[in-house]
Amino acid sequence: MDKLYDSETGCCPRFNPEPWDEKDHNFKNKLFIKDRVRSILHIPINFGSVMTTNMEKIASAGALTPSPFMLADENSLWGSDIYIEVTKNIPDSQMAAISGSFLTKVFEGPYKNMRGWIKQMQDFVASRGRKMNKLYFFYTTCPKCAKFYGKNYVVLVAKVD
Repeated sequence: MDKLYDSETGCCPRFNPEPWDEKDHNFKNKLFIKDRVRSILHIPINFGSVMTTNMEKIASAGALTPSPFMLADENSLWGSDIYIEVTKNIPDSQMAAISGSFLTKVFEGPYKNMRGWIKQMQDFVASRGRKMNKLYFFYTTCPKCAKFYGKNYVVLVAKVD
């Protein structure tokens, strides 16, 4: 796969947390390609191959967004739905449109901190007087790029009332 985004690694661009940290976002029919990643106890097994396949489809269709945005719905111990933002429908792919009000908060560190991050996100949502209906995870870089950049940013994205 050719270089998709301008980055130092040739893979994931460097993540800027500012637009995502403790922010409100409103999505109106934000378009995504949807796929499924297999996991064992929330540890992904085929994440890389699923991402590569979908990014190739997105690039071939000319549907790359200016910067990557992906949501993971960790809805099972055995897998998660992933949503990769696109600019148009992708042939032979499952598509999804997501709408609503969202609060986001950026975390940095190893994935073993996830339980604490979820609690902090719940507290953040409550501090804004909102109720969380759904929680997504925006993994901003692959593990190799996170190691290269020296930061493993994860954005928690809460759909709220």
